[in-house]
Amino acid sequence: MTDPAPTPAEAERHRAKMEKRKAVQDAEVAGKTLEKGLLLVHTGPGKGKSTAAFGLALRTLGRGGRVGVVQFIKGAWSTGEQEAFAAFGDRVAWHTMGEGFTWETQDLARDKAAAARAFGKAEQLMADAGIGLVILDELNIALRYDYLDLAEVLAALAARRPSLHVVVTGRNAKPEMIAAADLVTEMGLVKHHFAAGVKAQPGIEF
Repeated sequence: MTDPAPTPAEAERHRAKMEKRKAVQDAEVAGKTLEKGLLLVHTGPGKGKSTAAFGLALRTLGRGGRVGVVQFIKGAWSTGEQEAFAAFGDRVAWHTMGEGFTWETQDLARDKAAAARAFGKAEQLMADAGIGLVILDELNIALRYDYLDLAEVLAALAARRPSLHVVVTGRNAKPEMIAAADLVTEMGLVKHHFAAGVKAQPGIEF
């Protein structure tokens, strides 16, 4: 059933309302003049933190930029996003440097060494003037388990090039990381298919 056409009075009220809203929006946009590299943090217990970061990577690539990715926890297994980004060639510098989940390695010294190597690579990517976006995937997890010195990480992020955007993902972001960030998004968990016994599936989890 189709909705009836608005009356002339309804149409005029709507037009006037949208006109006022446009004026407010235009004024707000006009007041934003600062341009800078952002530190974005994706955290929280819900699914989608890395997925959102890779969406930003696609947006950067679509604008002709280059992207760097360092994965701090994920191991060497194949993922759909890594395979897809390979099609962009050297426009994406992808480094999977973790050794799997912490409960798999069960080796603190080994996990710390892997995290240190990963952050060294992150610093190299952040120093590359040709890269516009660096994704530090699951860095928050490495910091949560004290694999890296938080103060040193924050200092390196603060010292990055003024135009460089950096995305840090992983649940349980440290309060200091949240304070340093320009934008923080917390993914909330409302419902998850794992609870119903559904396993990780290609194209959804990896």
